[in-house]
Amino acid sequence: MVTFLAGGTGTPKLLDGAGEVFAPSATTVVGNTGDDVELGGHLVCPDLDTVLFHGGGVIDRDRWWGIAGDTTETHAELHRLAEAAGLEGGPRYLPAERQTAGRDIANWRRFSGIAEFMEIGDRDRAVHLTRTSLLDEGHSLTAVTRRLADAFDLDVELLPMSDDPVATIVHTDDGPLHFQAYWVHRRADPEVEDVEFRGAEDAEPTDAVREALSEPVVIGPSNPVTSLGPMLALSGVREALASTPVVAVSPFVEDRIFSGPAADLMRGVGREPSTAGVARAYPFADAFVLDAEDGTELDRPVVRTDTRIDDAADAARVAAACDRALEAVGA
Repeated sequence: MVTFLAGGTGTPKLLDGAGEVFAPSATTVVGNTGDDVELGGHLVCPDLDTVLFHGGGVIDRDRWWGIAGDTTETHAELHRLAEAAGLEGGPRYLPAERQTAGRDIANWRRFSGIAEFMEIGDRDRAVHLTRTSLLDEGHSLTAVTRRLADAFDLDVELLPMSDDPVATIVHTDDGPLHFQAYWVHRRADPEVEDVEFRGAEDAEPTDAVREALSEPVVIGPSNPVTSLGPMLALSGVREALASTPVVAVSPFVEDRIFSGPAADLMRGVGREPSTAGVARAYPFADAFVLDAEDGTELDRPVVRTDTRIDDAADAARVAAACDRALEAVGA
């Protein structure tokens, strides 16, 4: 049995070849939900959906989000209507009193759907509509995710990190922004001053997540701040990781990041944007997988390989290195 912690695209790309090394039937994936937004009344769970769409064989591999070949007629019509009606586009964050009204799962991450700032494909939107409707019927996010996993014929178990709402808020020199507004709309342009996981103090990992964290854990080359940070902010998660074998893949080659805003975010929260900084952020990690060109010396076992992941063969190579690292720590 093995558990992957998944956020962003780093770990889903690793999962692309992990089945060659770790039996899918014995693999659990815990997905970050701090990036979730409610957009126009529909709950969008980007990190869960990346795993769903990959496992279902429909992921858009050029972008590593959304469904390949999806149409965007509804998205385009929303923008046409907004322009015709003279409505301002961009992220339209609902008022504070609307952030905490009604269904708890959407707290602190509600946006109007007018000229929506995230492009949602038509088939993609059907997933969000189904998810939201099942939540409104009273099902938990864990139960809904399992239903959707069945619909996409996933061969791994996919769990949200919590059934409680946590919203990643990036504090910038231009004010606080939900992570999706910071990354998708503003393209990581504002300077990061801090990152808050709003609601984490009241959120709990589910029993299923706690059980999954009792197995050996692999942390893929995901963003340590906004992909793993929301999970680590949950009560008991750090303690659980400290009590089980953990291997982490660095998203850096020394101080060079493969992709995404991890360097700016780490710098913004006072951490060194490098492999050494990742190691300090993960004191519970028992071993690391580093790139062959990464000469960082760590105080824990290291397995080196080419950690760039462009296809399933690359992913299988990195997954094999994770397996060797787990063996090195007795897992």
